[in-house]
Amino acid sequence: MAETLCLAAGKAGCVVTVSCLNDRSAAVGTSPQGTWSGSGIFLTLDPGIILCHGSVFSPFLLETEHFNSTKCKVLLPENFSPDLQIQVLVTDEGSSQPPCRSLPDRDLGDGTPMLRFNQLSSQQKIHNSRKHREAELILMAPCLQFQEAFAKIFSASDQWHFGVNEVGQESGSVADEMRFLHWFALLRILDSRFPSSGWVSCAPAKWLRKGDPLIACGSPFGAFCPDIFMNTFSKGIVSNTSGEGNVLILTDARCLPGTEGGGVFAVSKNGFHLVGIIVAPLCWKANEWVGLTLVCAIDCILESIGHILSGPPWFCKTWLHPMALVTKPHYGPVARDGLIQQMLAAVVLVECGPTWGSGVMVSPRLVLTCRHVVSGASNVCVRLQPHLDKASVAKGKVIFATKDSSPYDVALVELEESLTTFAIPILASEFCPGEEVSVVGFGVFGQTCSPSVTSGILSAVITVEEKPVMLQATCAVHGGSSGGALFSMRSGKLLGIVASNTRDNSIGVTYPHLNFSIPITVLQPAIWEFIQERRLHAFQELDRVGKRIQVVWRLQREPETMPLSKL
Repeated sequence: MAETLCLAAGKAGCVVTVSCLNDRSAAVGTSPQGTWSGSGIFLTLDPGIILCHGSVFSPFLLETEHFNSTKCKVLLPENFSPDLQIQVLVTDEGSSQPPCRSLPDRDLGDGTPMLRFNQLSSQQKIHNSRKHREAELILMAPCLQFQEAFAKIFSASDQWHFGVNEVGQESGSVADEMRFLHWFALLRILDSRFPSSGWVSCAPAKWLRKGDPLIACGSPFGAFCPDIFMNTFSKGIVSNTSGEGNVLILTDARCLPGTEGGGVFAVSKNGFHLVGIIVAPLCWKANEWVGLTLVCAIDCILESIGHILSGPPWFCKTWLHPMALVTKPHYGPVARDGLIQQMLAAVVLVECGPTWGSGVMVSPRLVLTCRHVVSGASNVCVRLQPHLDKASVAKGKVIFATKDSSPYDVALVELEESLTTFAIPILASEFCPGEEVSVVGFGVFGQTCSPSVTSGILSAVITVEEKPVMLQATCAVHGGSSGGALFSMRSGKLLGIVASNTRDNSIGVTYPHLNFSIPITVLQPAIWEFIQERRLHAFQELDRVGKRIQVVWRLQREPETMPLSKL
């Protein structure tokens, strides 16, 4: 079934290339002209209507110095260079396709209209040939709901940067880059004769839950070498959401520049549904790469466009009227929803003055976190916030923290009062390399978002004297995730406490998908001793571990005469 679903997503994807016959006609002071490209997705095949991200059109906007993206409600073709050329690269099914049979319009049984997307049947044969189609710009519109949700969690003071420009082209300023993040372009293929067979529906993002599986389909590097890169897939989960109706979606699906405008699909018990459009495949907070992709909900984009098209008669072209949003009232996500909710309710935000990190509740009044999260403080604030609309806050005292010389970066916080709404995690006693795992923590956004979830596998279990001393996983981990939880998706058990991701000190690069956790088996005896006897002896033993464990956590090799690790 997964193969059929990917074929459907690939059929809906395309590459949009924008250029200008005469560069002199473009606005003075904009980014270099040349050819710009990105991904797009077909909304309908007859007529051929395509949605893509507005970043590929922004260099061709006239009078950019007077353009205000927060006040402008729509951009029309006359707002761009007069000799704009738009080409859409599509997958050609070949002449051997059976004739198209149109399907009658229908609803979902409760009056809910369907927006139907053409899908390639699993019985059809795909030809690798591709064709360029001429297209015209209908309009470019902002999604103000996305802009509002974005402003709440992406603070300018955090020096955010988004890779929305095609590789190989000079990037404009960060301000120019960010002001077009919430803009989307609607195109029409001039030759609308496309074969069609079957349909794919679209689901509103409000049905998404953290942990739901997602498939992203886009074309890395845009028009560069489409025979290799066109309509490639990346798998991930819903890591977090923000805004009304989950208009802003964060996923750990790994996307690359050029996939802006590509589709993000949710897999459910009822099939395959388009839920969003890729806005920014890469995000940096200051100089740290955040391994999350920024997505805008498809229903909110189309709602914004629908408001424009329902304006004055001169604005609306009759062949756009059938574009009614497809909704799926019974979306039925396949995420292990109960399991994910239990994980979210076990992880807390640990605030220590202006800094923060994550922690894991191991009893109603005890929180495990990392030493560097509490930063030598004696008092902290702990916030249990599995959802933005539901939070419990308590003050806590740091009753133990390992020494700086200890390889184990651990601290124990005791709360002044119990948090009764938390979920007690089940502690693991064994580890299975290769199993699916998730990291839950407050990385990147702190209290502006509820905890994020990232997926991966347990890539390695490092042992000393046949006992696990370090867990390595591929989940995206970033600043603020320290002290968070590593869970098994097979059993739901707590495997470890996230201690760090990886940084190459020689070039100053952080790798979010290579990270390390302290096995919970290392901490379990100390936890039980304190709960039952209120003694910290076992915790204090973490400061006196052997030299071999210290070598492991310093990312060195034995003997010490070997070169030191650069990580």
